[in-house]
Amino acid sequence: MKDNFSENASAYSRYRPVYPAELYDFLLSLVAEKVTAWDCGCGNGQVAAFLAEHFKKVEATDISQQQLDHAIRKPNIRYQLAKAEQSGLTSASVDLITVAQAIHWFNIDGFYKEVNRVGKPGSILAVWCYSLLTVNREVDEIINHLYADTLGNEYWDAERHYIDEKYQTIPFPFEEIIAPGFSINVDWNVDHLLGYLSSWSAVQHYIKRNGVDPVSLISGELKKAWGDVTDVQVRFPLFTRIGRIGSL
Repeated sequence: MKDNFSENASAYSRYRPVYPAELYDFLLSLVAEKVTAWDCGCGNGQVAAFLAEHFKKVEATDISQQQLDHAIRKPNIRYQLAKAEQSGLTSASVDLITVAQAIHWFNIDGFYKEVNRVGKPGSILAVWCYSLLTVNREVDEIINHLYADTLGNEYWDAERHYIDEKYQTIPFPFEEIIAPGFSINVDWNVDHLLGYLSSWSAVQHYIKRNGVDPVSLISGELKKAWGDVTDVQVRFPLFTRIGRIGSL
């Protein structure tokens, strides 16, 4: 599993979007018991923090100690530095396993073996990702140029193609549950948007190689396209793969 976010953990925690309540409501409706949840690749802890309101305990793991250091704290969340395929959790102990915007970095086969080991029979695995944001035509054109042309395949890791393909090409050997469509809708100012763009792993790769922040090169153009308004709705399409463990 790659660690692309340790060096930028603070910005990741501050600028990444928050997942919609409708997604969580759907997942909770599928879970028979709410004793233990495992949030794998937990990052800044936003999913773990939500689950902690509904489960007796939450196990949250990540390979980045820096991410864990910036994660949201709650008394029933246990954060651990652990690989996705080596969680250290008790066998057949977990009711819900979540992976948000992270499974494409995993050793997927190894992770699925761990899922089948720690998940209770009939428990739920839910993985999801969000794709490129949309604001309006003019802003979208600037961001799309940064994403596809300035960064492109040269700076994005190869695993990024799974997100471009909406997670539909990720192997998923579970009885699949089709979810309704979800999206993240947030009101951001232009500085928050610039901070989010700077948290992209490909932007960090570009800076390391060239010594220049590509987001700074478009910030003037982006602010002009943004206009005089303060907060604007930013939309991220959300894509899910949800399955029942031990049912095949």
